[in-house]
Amino acid sequence: MIANKKLFSKGLILFITFFIVFILMFMPFFEQGNFLNYMDNLYNTISKDSAYYIPKMKEDVEQYKGKTINLELEMNNEKTAAQTALLIKESGAAAVVSGEKVSVSGDLGGILANCLEDADYMFHNQGEKVQAKYGYPEKVALYNWYLAAKSLDNQLKKQKLFDEAKTVASVQAKAVECAYNYYKIEPQSIKDKIGIVIFSLVFYVFYTLWFGFSIMFLFEGWGMRLEH
Repeated sequence: MIANKKLFSKGLILFITFFIVFILMFMPFFEQGNFLNYMDNLYNTISKDSAYYIPKMKEDVEQYKGKTINLELEMNNEKTAAQTALLIKESGAAAVVSGEKVSVSGDLGGILANCLEDADYMFHNQGEKVQAKYGYPEKVALYNWYLAAKSLDNQLKKQKLFDEAKTVASVQAKAVECAYNYYKIEPQSIKDKIGIVIFSLVFYVFYTLWFGFSIMFLFEGWGMRLEH
């Protein structure tokens, strides 16, 4: 039994129009597809413009030039180990593959510098330079750097080289991961899209309230009220 038909009707209209807009947001009206894809791409391009940490990372690894390491990287499989060995050798260090493991001996600073060089290429969407260095797809190479850095971090900690391990972890997170996630995305300043950014934030709040009020009016029109 509906207690307040006027309130119930208002809630029903809000509820129906909410879902009409919801369906429209999934229609392919934009170059990137639907509205959600467009907004996701927009915020990716804006965030990339402020996520370039590689120059700072290059300064941080300078202190490890001449720091020799001898350790064993544990990779996922034999193919990955062989591909990772190419990364290490290109860094000027020695790399011997044994199954899923890569024995590394060489300059830590040189290894990290080469890693950052590849991450820099990828961040600037120049993946062809990475592929030319190693002879296999650039995203695979960067993912191998991620796995190598993760294993390198663990091995350095086992040798109680905690400062070195901390730097490797930073390179992994702020350079390799960022470059991989933002690959092929063109950065742009938030100033160039300030109008649509403000609109999206206001719309998000408005749309949330829209749904909330529709549910509230439906239940109140039905005769259900929140009592203290």
